[in-house]
Amino acid sequence: MPDPALWRPKTSEIPADPGVYRFSDEHGRVIYVGKAISLRSRLTSYFQDPIHLHPRTRVMVSTAARVEWTVVRNELEALQLEYTWIKQFQPRFNIKYRDDKTYPWLCVTWSEEFPRAFVGRGSKRKGWRYFGPYAEAWAIRDSIDALLTVFPMRTCSGGVFRSAKASGRPCLMGYIDKCSAPCVGRVDAEEHRRIAGDFCTAIAGRTGGFIKRLTREMTECANAMEYERAGALRDKIDALRRVAERNAVVLDDSSDLDLVAVSTGSLEVAVQLFQVRSGRILVERGWVADREAPEPTTDADAEEDLAGLPQMIEAFLLQIYGDVDGDPVERKRMIPPEILVQQLPDSAPVLAELLTGERGGKVRIRVPQRGDKKTLMQTAEKNASQTLALHLTRRAQDLTGRSQALDEIAQGLDMDEAPLRIECYDISHIQGTNVVASMVVFEDGLARKSEYRHFAITSVASNDIGAMKEVLTRRFARLIDDQAAMTGENAHSGVVDATTGRARRFSYRPSLIVVDGGAPQAKVARETLDAMGFDSIMVCGLAKRLEEVWIPGEEYPVIFPRSSQALYLLQHLRDEAHRFAITYHRQKRSRSMVESILDGVPGLGEVRRKALMRVFGSLKKLRAASVEQIEAVPGFGANLARAVVDAVRDKPDAINLTTGEILPD
Repeated sequence: MPDPALWRPKTSEIPADPGVYRFSDEHGRVIYVGKAISLRSRLTSYFQDPIHLHPRTRVMVSTAARVEWTVVRNELEALQLEYTWIKQFQPRFNIKYRDDKTYPWLCVTWSEEFPRAFVGRGSKRKGWRYFGPYAEAWAIRDSIDALLTVFPMRTCSGGVFRSAKASGRPCLMGYIDKCSAPCVGRVDAEEHRRIAGDFCTAIAGRTGGFIKRLTREMTECANAMEYERAGALRDKIDALRRVAERNAVVLDDSSDLDLVAVSTGSLEVAVQLFQVRSGRILVERGWVADREAPEPTTDADAEEDLAGLPQMIEAFLLQIYGDVDGDPVERKRMIPPEILVQQLPDSAPVLAELLTGERGGKVRIRVPQRGDKKTLMQTAEKNASQTLALHLTRRAQDLTGRSQALDEIAQGLDMDEAPLRIECYDISHIQGTNVVASMVVFEDGLARKSEYRHFAITSVASNDIGAMKEVLTRRFARLIDDQAAMTGENAHSGVVDATTGRARRFSYRPSLIVVDGGAPQAKVARETLDAMGFDSIMVCGLAKRLEEVWIPGEEYPVIFPRSSQALYLLQHLRDEAHRFAITYHRQKRSRSMVESILDGVPGLGEVRRKALMRVFGSLKKLRAASVEQIEAVPGFGANLARAVVDAVRDKPDAINLTTGEILPD
């Protein structure tokens, strides 16, 4: 990579005026675009000691081979030029949207002689009107179908339109009155464009005027005893109301605004957009964006916040509204008079001025302080947080992320190689009763549920330390037995049973053992493995309080960054082990309760009780069973089945979790 010291411009050569700068790599590709009130102050900050730069900024500077700038007169011109360059060069270190799917939009081909409505995805064409994007294609198709009964505009393709025009017969939509059939001359181009305009107004959420007009006409027809026409108008009113009811009413009818909420992570940021038109949420959509090149700074708090929320909001507003093309009517519809954000960017007045020019009317950018708008902003923030959480969950299925997590774990725990098989153990009990343990297995960063195992703790010791020692002793004793049983060519793999040819349950040797707990749990795990001759297996404990990783014998824990792939994988392991242990503990508790109830049934010994549990499994299912169903269990007759039904009927579901006794009503 080029050395920044070789191409860094002299400080005296950089003007102190406002302007826009762009970094390019050695191949001439623009990799980052930014703006500054003072180019000299901003650019020199990139060439400070690299240790003070954020890692992503450091990567950007080390990747670049030169920097160029353009001086402008004021901040507004800088904002305009920055956006123009970002659209032109698509620099990879600027914030970009990243979606895992494309969203459908509704398009009206307004520039055609006879505009057509259809649902599509992908790129857009200049001169056409677009609505959305929407979360679900079926929802917008239902809305179109309902509106066509009121505004019968064309929806057919060009081929169908030309075929109908040549034959002189309309298509099916024309016959069922969901198209005004301009193909056969039922309406002229001017009338059809008026219908299409009303359709666009209604799909944008402004249905109140149409409903009032149709209601007045329906009343007039009813008074004139034109009942068929009044019924048709009634159906149209119902269709408009159905479309309007699809969108939640959140504000008064005069409210046209957008809400932009952001939830930040260390590597990504989630953005939530609510488009409110006439008081209704017409569009609700979430994005995930990469965070690559924050402004360079030496402030630790600013490093933690990365680029900073106001800066990100500015970038997103530029992308959301900068892509609006088309005629002035389209721009005025897409850019609302009011935009609500969590925090005002420093350039908010300039940004509002820029959008005012684009819209052709005044635009305000502000932070809601109280009332319904504040509540709606909180809802948008919650949705943004959920979008980010969902994205982080999906990272587990990403091969690159898994590889990075294993490498980070190996580096953080000072292991020679990445742990390809990790086992995690958790203990579950309530006040020392029904103590159980779970073992979950991850291989190559993915859960291997077929390898999960649970253990019923049989030792007298009921505390976590004693239970952890027992479960590890039992697990690795089985490993020793399995390895000893291997013969011939299978001796090295430690996997296949020489007799059955099947994989043994405990014959795989883990690279890393993770225990749920802190230093004491990790210590007993280390001592147990050392005593059994497995001193080469790495052991650590993951404590819940601060998510610190404890290595036996170390005075201080290993702290992985909160956003690291390594900590995410370890947390996933721990949560799986806890879930698996709790599930088994509940099953064991339920069985204990059933056995306590059945102890007093004469003639019901241990063998028959186990047969009963195999068939029904829980008190709830046993209580719902009839005498005939119980009698069908092997070893049961009519009298014994009736005795079991009498024993479990009207018994409480509660049990004393300390003593195991049934609680009275």
